[in-house]
Amino acid sequence: MAQMNMIEAIRSAHDVVMDRDPSVVVIGEDVGYFGGVFRCTDGLQRKYGEHRVIDAPIAEGGIIGAAIGMGVNGLRPVAEIQFADYIYPGFDQIVSELARLRYRSCGEFFSPVTIRTPCGGGIRGGQTHSQSPEGIFTHVSGIKVVMPSNPYDAKGLLISSIESDDPVVFFEPKRIYNGPFDGDPEKPAVSWSSHPKGEVPEGYYTVPLGEAEIARPGDELTIVTYGTLVHVAIAAAELTGVDAEVIDVRSMSPLDVTTLAESVRRTGRCLIAHEATRFSGYGAELAATLQKECFYHLEAPIGRVAGWDTPYPHAFEWQYFPGQQRMAAGIRRVMEAE
Repeated sequence: MAQMNMIEAIRSAHDVVMDRDPSVVVIGEDVGYFGGVFRCTDGLQRKYGEHRVIDAPIAEGGIIGAAIGMGVNGLRPVAEIQFADYIYPGFDQIVSELARLRYRSCGEFFSPVTIRTPCGGGIRGGQTHSQSPEGIFTHVSGIKVVMPSNPYDAKGLLISSIESDDPVVFFEPKRIYNGPFDGDPEKPAVSWSSHPKGEVPEGYYTVPLGEAEIARPGDELTIVTYGTLVHVAIAAAELTGVDAEVIDVRSMSPLDVTTLAESVRRTGRCLIAHEATRFSGYGAELAATLQKECFYHLEAPIGRVAGWDTPYPHAFEWQYFPGQQRMAAGIRRVMEAE
């Protein structure tokens, strides 16, 4: 086992699958010579060559379109979109082509593309480098959507995504690329060595898609969240003293309804949290699903903590970000409700 942050774990996942499978290729802006803007692909072009780690022009539609063509013709491409904010020029390719290819060809063709992209705020990136568009993609039939919260899951889930014959959009919360974060803007991210999941096998392993994980066991309240907010939720639970169970969704689509519902039925209370805007956010689908599955077990209305319904503000980043204090306030509201 090695100590890795999320960047190192993602890089290791690439290296492992590229070594095992010569059909795996990487394409994106600056992924080769530069090693990626966050260095997630650093050294891969030197090791595997320019024909397998391909520097692409600044054209997200072209990157995804090229990856689809590669996938149809027998390759297993990993396309990096430098920031999730810039995935929209490729949205038509993802929705109209990639997601529907197997269905419209009656199973004759498929394209196993994995699209990696950093998402979320917390790095003072402003409105054009801080968005969390993951909920949009969960609405699209034919693609899987994944977001890890720690290095172990990042590597295992990425390997599973690359090996999947279904297309996957793989979101990486960049605020925790270098370590966990409890939601306090005055505290820098700390070393993953203090987090048990900082231990990552150097070789091959997988984490199954479609399975949530209990990140913190508890009996009084279920907090359902993913990505950066897993760590914020754990810190907020400890701050309030509430015995909250924190569930890391990990795989947003397909969703592990069984794990979520079993927890909510047991605790009787539920808080849903995500960094994306609240209105029509992914939390609304979680709330509707859990309301249906757990109606007779709920002791209070399901609560939500999310980003504001505005563009991500540069000047008021920490007012927008659902940090430890806002999460703690959400916990108290649900616990006090009847």
